[in-house]
Amino acid sequence: MEQKLNFEGHTFDAVRVPLQGASLLVIVGKNGFLGCGYLNMETAEKLGAAFALVTGVASFDDMLAKDVKAVSSAAAARGVAVGMTGREALLLLD
Repeated sequence: MEQKLNFEGHTFDAVRVPLQGASLLVIVGKNGFLGCGYLNMETAEKLGAAFALVTGVASFDDMLAKDVKAVSSAAAARGVAVGMTGREALLLLD
């Protein structure tokens, strides 16, 4: 399922893939993405992707509210840091 999220003058593509036990959740900005624990930081690093990871989430609202647990080098270069909210991270990735 795909939907648009709009806040603070920005529009993001949000994708939910229902899987057994949990859903894979991703919110995409123009220059990077916020993803759930299903995604792999090592792969993001290899690909040079700007990726911020949040865990323990079940919805897009959870993703925006939770603290970022890990960031790729490319995301860090855009100012994204562990401990900021997913919302704060996304604004830096757009």
